[in-house]
Amino acid sequence: MPIDKELLDILCCPVTKVPVEMLPSSQLAALNEKVAQRKVKNVDGQLVEKPLDEGLITTDGKTIYRVDDSIPNMIPGEGIPASELED
Repeated sequence: MPIDKELLDILCCPVTKVPVEMLPSSQLAALNEKVAQRKVKNVDGQLVEKPLDEGLITTDGKTIYRVDDSIPNMIPGEGIPASELED
């Protein structure tokens, strides 16, 4: 189930206060592929072991937050640097 539009409108990065938007499906698929290959670490440096159901990305394109069961996880250390999408 997609995240509620009203909730999405008020969410922002807890660190930078930059607004977030839904992570495009192509980027979500690419990120989950790298997660499956055990190549993704979060901001705290821990390996991301579980694929994302959905994701939010800051509008400046720097940080990705996971959304599980339509609930955004905005814990700063569990954010994923968007640079993890790069090869």
